[in-house]
Amino acid sequence: MDINLIQQNWQDKITNHAQLGGIETAVLDNGAGRGTRIAWINTGTGLRYKVVIDRAMDIADAFYQQYSLAWLSQAGVVAPQPFSNRGTDWLRTFGGGLLTTCGLTHVGGPESDSNGERGLHGQISNIPAEIISIIQPDPLAGQMDMHITGIIKQTQLFGPRLTLKRTISGTLGQAVIRVQDEVVNHANTAASHMLLYHCNFGWPLVDEDTELLWQGNWQSPSGTSAKIFKEDNNFRRVPPPLEAHAGAGEEVAFIDIEPDGAGHCVCGLHNARLPLAVTVRFNKSQLPWLTNWQHWGKGEYITGLEPGTHPPIGQAKARTQQELILLAPGESRQYTLEFEVLHDQEHIAACIEQIKQPD
Repeated sequence: MDINLIQQNWQDKITNHAQLGGIETAVLDNGAGRGTRIAWINTGTGLRYKVVIDRAMDIADAFYQQYSLAWLSQAGVVAPQPFSNRGTDWLRTFGGGLLTTCGLTHVGGPESDSNGERGLHGQISNIPAEIISIIQPDPLAGQMDMHITGIIKQTQLFGPRLTLKRTISGTLGQAVIRVQDEVVNHANTAASHMLLYHCNFGWPLVDEDTELLWQGNWQSPSGTSAKIFKEDNNFRRVPPPLEAHAGAGEEVAFIDIEPDGAGHCVCGLHNARLPLAVTVRFNKSQLPWLTNWQHWGKGEYITGLEPGTHPPIGQAKARTQQELILLAPGESRQYTLEFEVLHDQEHIAACIEQIKQPD
């Protein structure tokens, strides 16, 4: 919907911006998430979503009109556990959600070497943010943008001192979520750096025959034992729940995603029955890899589209392959990620064409 149309429709008819949308902060008061700070963001388009301030400002629930977009684990939002960084501890507090951040120094399975011990997917998603700014929209003054900014510190004495500055923003009248991140090394020595955006999609957006949209050369770490990611299988069409994916059944593909002529990458999902599509946009120079996670267990029916600096191979392997990023003292890196919901058939068709045939 065009922003100017919204302004025209609501002009002289509203008193409070919350009639259209905005940012509302709150604290959960029950269950495993008790005491956890959150922010609900309403774009005024039917797209609304929950930012978990105390979990690195990750995004949990996300809805478009009556449709849920994200997969949520049975645990849901769990209060942060900053020292939960051994083995697979990460899974105990993994709520799923539209976005879970992995890193900032390690992405992949548990490992231990001469550089230390690292748990699954790193620490960052278990660290609370310090909110430094909330800007509400002001449609009466013609200001339709809104954003919330926080700082998340992954730091210890004699160790990495990395800061993630995150801004989540949107515009009233646009079904879009923008994530702008800056990672800075504040230590006086170089710091290892890996980052992956674990974007988790679920029913009803993800259903039988939902189409997964991405282009690029891919490889499966499962190799010849792969059941999904193999040349004679249409792994871009969502199957029904699979008995083979009970428990820890899953497969992933590491994708060297194909950008357009400007270096922008787009991936997404399309459910023609709703009809509804969600796209994820990012920059190839910032996030050169895409991981597609598929886990079709009964009651755990999920797919992940995960842009990253690396696939989830772990810090040790990235170092061995001379692909590990080392941030010099004071060095920073910027990352942008954009989600968009499409419900118009014409726009969906154009988007699918763009993904399948980048310029």
